Amino acid sequence: MLPTPNSRLQRTRAAASAFVRGACRMSPTVFREGAFRGFVFSREERQMHIHIQSPQGEAKFWLEPGIELAENIGFSERELGRIRKLIERHEHEIRETWNRHFSGRG
Repeated sequence: MLPTPNSRLQRTRAAASAFVRGACRMSPTVFREGAFRGFVFSREERQMHIHIQSPQGEAKFWLEPGIELAENIGFSERELGRIRKLIERHEHEIRETWNRHFSGRG
């Protein structure tokens, strides 16, 4: 018996939902402010950092020993200054999320 279109759609939605849940565990969002999303990514180095993404680009900032730009794709100097202020404002939250997210990794 062939699956009905509705059952295929339900399986596709379930698979997409599982993928999103897995992706969120790999890169949990720490904050959203305006067009910016701040998140950590599980499959990278252990030095504490945050990724910032928006339609204009993506950047990575180290948090230790201090807040410092690591990579930038697409953001202007002005936007980078604004992002730095966002990171400063959310630094406690970023550190808490980082520590919680990576606490079980050996």
